[in-house]
Amino acid sequence: MTRKNLAFIIVLPLLLLENSMAKMIVDCRVVTGGITECNPYSHKFIKAKEIKYKKDRQKLIVAKTLPVPPKTSIKVISVEDMIEKYLKINESVRFRGTRAVPVSIASSNTQEMKKERMYSRIERLKIQRKALLKKMQKIKEERERKNKEALKIAKEKEVKKKKTLKPAEKQVTQGGYYVIEKGDSLSTIAAKFGIKTSTLRALNHLKKSAAIHIGKKLVIPYSQKRIDTLAKAEYIVERGDSLGSIAREFNLSSRMIIKLNKLKKNSPIRIGQKILLPLPYILAKKKAEQKRLLAKQAKEKAKKEKLAKAKLKKRKKYTYESKMIRSFGKRKLRVTATAYSSHSRQTDKTPFLAAWNNRLRPGMKIIAVSRDMLTRYGLRNGSKVRIGGLSGYYTVRDKMNKRFRRRIDIYMGTNRRRALRWGRRSVIIYW
Repeated sequence: MTRKNLAFIIVLPLLLLENSMAKMIVDCRVVTGGITECNPYSHKFIKAKEIKYKKDRQKLIVAKTLPVPPKTSIKVISVEDMIEKYLKINESVRFRGTRAVPVSIASSNTQEMKKERMYSRIERLKIQRKALLKKMQKIKEERERKNKEALKIAKEKEVKKKKTLKPAEKQVTQGGYYVIEKGDSLSTIAAKFGIKTSTLRALNHLKKSAAIHIGKKLVIPYSQKRIDTLAKAEYIVERGDSLGSIAREFNLSSRMIIKLNKLKKNSPIRIGQKILLPLPYILAKKKAEQKRLLAKQAKEKAKKEKLAKAKLKKRKKYTYESKMIRSFGKRKLRVTATAYSSHSRQTDKTPFLAAWNNRLRPGMKIIAVSRDMLTRYGLRNGSKVRIGGLSGYYTVRDKMNKRFRRRIDIYMGTNRRRALRWGRRSVIIYW
């Protein structure tokens, strides 16, 4: 008998015994109402793990049987047990109608106590309300008393004001109107008519911070004719008027009227003639205009003097330079001068290399001359020249094409804009 057969004979009875024992307990999947215990495992399961080895490795254990986990028992609770433990049944809320409900003696006592408390609260509230009404009445009476006192004081003040009003303020109903113009303010208008600013504000019921607008009418305590005369500072002569009477009417000096109107001392005046009045605001305006005119003239004079000085300085400089240029050298020649820079469009492929293998650098004062000036006029490589209109000495370091005659090119370094601005000019050179 082999080893495998022997193991099978030993294990088989054990399995059958376990199975018969498991059948005595009902399976949990088919639990009914009367069963209190069930078996979650209807069959025994052996948990095993197979170990695999790599190739050419000695095998120690082919398979290993692991211990079976312990069984768990499940207790089955019936529906009745659940109802008794977890379910609570209360009385249903229903409308009972108008049926008389029997009241016990204890409940009637509690209701009476509640009523007593309620009545005591109501009485307390009534007392509080009465006290509050009395307080409000007192406050109202006090306020009315204060208002009456304030009105009485205000009336007394008005009566005092009426008694102390000036004659000019009393004539408001007989006064005229002044239409506000551009540049006017309450102070200037008051000064124009010889009244105080506070009086003008009071007549027109204006606050201290109130603004005035162009075209608005202001009440002035004078007749409309006088208002127009003072506003324009012009008086039209009427029958019986003289310079003295006009001066007295407007509180002015007759000498000032004669001076302002450029009249003679004993010259007569005609009816309908316009007489300018030297009122304070007119004199102030004329004074300000005169001051402004003098300042303008002084400014123009200073400007002219400055220009004259600049011209003189320029002339002196020009004469000095011309003298310096004329004193330099023995020969002079008028030539056409152009300007060039070290750019490919204005020179050849070697912008910093000139004739006679001369090296050019920006900032050097160098000129290129035409061939005839070298052969005919005696200029050479390295000759020093002076150019009219330019300061300093220029050195001949380059020569031009054969086709040019009496021409020079002035080197401007890398400043192409300066070269273009110079353009072409006729200049005198000295050497």
